[in-house]
Amino acid sequence: MSDKKDLKWLASGGGDFSLEQCPTSVHAEKRDAGSLKKELRRVTKKISELQRKLYADDRHSLLFVFQAMDAAGKDSTIRHVFSGVNPAGFQVHSFKKPSDNELDHDFLWRSAKALPQRGRIGVFNRSYYEEVLVVRVHKGILDSQRLPVDCSRSEDIWQERLQSIADHEKHLARNGTRVVKFFLHVSREEQAKRFISRIDEPEKNWKFNPRDIKERQHWDEYQQAYQKALGHTSKPWAPWYVIPADDKPRARLEVARIVLHQLESLPLQWPKAESEDVSALQEYRKGLASGEL
Repeated sequence: MSDKKDLKWLASGGGDFSLEQCPTSVHAEKRDAGSLKKELRRVTKKISELQRKLYADDRHSLLFVFQAMDAAGKDSTIRHVFSGVNPAGFQVHSFKKPSDNELDHDFLWRSAKALPQRGRIGVFNRSYYEEVLVVRVHKGILDSQRLPVDCSRSEDIWQERLQSIADHEKHLARNGTRVVKFFLHVSREEQAKRFISRIDEPEKNWKFNPRDIKERQHWDEYQQAYQKALGHTSKPWAPWYVIPADDKPRARLEVARIVLHQLESLPLQWPKAESEDVSALQEYRKGLASGEL
């Protein structure tokens, strides 16, 4: 499901995956913001065209999962990359703190309900991976999840959850839903700059949340949790891409290129009418052209 176009940011699955070796910025050719935006528009136009074919074909679906540290640019990336898609075949879900009803089910239940239908593109802005990220960093959260005692106290729970996620994604792939996951990899220094910008610029004040500063204190723990999650669940049928996110315009373009490649690699076909239907269409055409209909 991958070729040389998108292997550059592909996370290698397995125990040898190292997040520290993945860059947060790229020293590529110098391109001004205008040229990056122009290229992004070209790519998003192609995404829009292929989305129409995906919707008409109605046999496949795509789920794009976005995970990142705070202020990495998930919202703006989703907004820019999917700016030209038809809302009729597109859906975005953002997962917050689980409700009481959701806690009365297994941790994959609420996201399974939000999966895209055949012919659609779905986006998860954060996802079931939070159960092996924030819950892993703040282990006290497990106490409120109403798990059996032997589960909540088991040291194997994280490995078991990662395996459940991998099995879940393999099941989706077998049934026509391709899962593609993006980790927007921002540096700690760039995150600080973006937090300061949210404080200094009045129109961005609403974005600042003191809780984000508390989470920042757990930076190293989150990096370790992400490394284990990506290493265990980056598979050929559900790959992870670690996108350098210190430069937002370039990150958006890299994500858009991978989205486009994933659409191009699907065996999509325009529906064909049966022979008898084609004959009927010609009769309708004659009637319309002659004014009889």
